[in-house]
Amino acid sequence: PVTAGSIVVPYGHVIGNEKWRGSEVAQRLQGKVRLIFEDGLGLVDFHLSNRTCILFISEADLVAGDEFKRRLVRFRNASSLRGIVIVEKTQISDQYYSGVQKLVVLELGMVLLPVANQGEASQLITQLVSFCVREQSRDRGANPFLRKQPAQLAEPAVLQAVQHIPGVGKTKALLLLQQFGSIHRLCNTSINELEQVVGQTVAQQIYTF
Repeated sequence: PVTAGSIVVPYGHVIGNEKWRGSEVAQRLQGKVRLIFEDGLGLVDFHLSNRTCILFISEADLVAGDEFKRRLVRFRNASSLRGIVIVEKTQISDQYYSGVQKLVVLELGMVLLPVANQGEASQLITQLVSFCVREQSRDRGANPFLRKQPAQLAEPAVLQAVQHIPGVGKTKALLLLQQFGSIHRLCNTSINELEQVVGQTVAQQIYTF
């Protein structure tokens, strides 16, 4: 089951799937965020807010076969939550990464963030939690006249993902997201359109990536 919408996450907390208790990622989160474990999270690994959750694909998941793909597809079909996929990209799992990238970004239209290990995953989750807290506090005192900027540009996860492309720094990543709006659209953009935003060399790097 996907427990979409049925989990209420307290302000500034992370609710972790019971299966992660005692793991390296959980140990490293302790002290940085308030972590609570629950048994009934279904397909989700970590709930960061009432709308955002993490699906973590470990090195072992990638090597073990296609079960993780079925989990992602089931989540996408059954959930209205904003799912962020964190994948452990190591020397062993690197050969599977392009397949994961194609599935998550192009076919499912979700955000994919590669990490080298569980320690890096915990740092990323901590950053995302602080973003969710800022987002929630902004929504509480929301001024409708200040919400003109597209939500995607404010998402550090999306911005970070675009910066993983060779030759793309923060400025170019912002330009690309302003122009194309989402990673999904960026992936399906022609090289000519990319050239108009970032020039020929970087456009070629983005297209190849």
